[in-house]
Amino acid sequence: MEKKKILFVCLGNICRSSAAEGVMRQLVEKAGRQAEFEIDSAGILSYHRGELPDARMRAHAVRRGYNLTHRSRPVTTDDFFHFDLIIGMDARNMDDLRERAPSPVEWAKLRRMTDFCTRHPYADHVPDPYYGGAEGFEYVLDLLEDACDGLLQHCTARPD
Repeated sequence: MEKKKILFVCLGNICRSSAAEGVMRQLVEKAGRQAEFEIDSAGILSYHRGELPDARMRAHAVRRGYNLTHRSRPVTTDDFFHFDLIIGMDARNMDDLRERAPSPVEWAKLRRMTDFCTRHPYADHVPDPYYGGAEGFEYVLDLLEDACDGLLQHCTARPD
């Protein structure tokens, strides 16, 4: 069986995308489907290359049982060929990903994180909590848990 390869992307890869990676990994593990997925995250910018996720995001995540250990890295051209789904957190991420794609063919792999939300149907983006307070990090985790649950259902649904 070929693995479903998913890349989560945000601006710096230290808050939203790294948290999405952690949430998705845990959901996949709890479902006993680790062998079916490859999950990673990256950032549009390389300012934080090699850094752990933001300490505030790690603190909020650990309270929910997620251990975020990913080291930030920028999106590369190879990512567009390697991953089946490349998921951006907001409209700016989506625009940046379209610009970086080697050709419009790869645009078919691009999806917005909130496309998979079921409990937050009116959310149209995952906001960047970096310059805000604790409530922003909690809201981001709420959205990511919802969207990752929907994404797992989407990826494991049997075609009719």
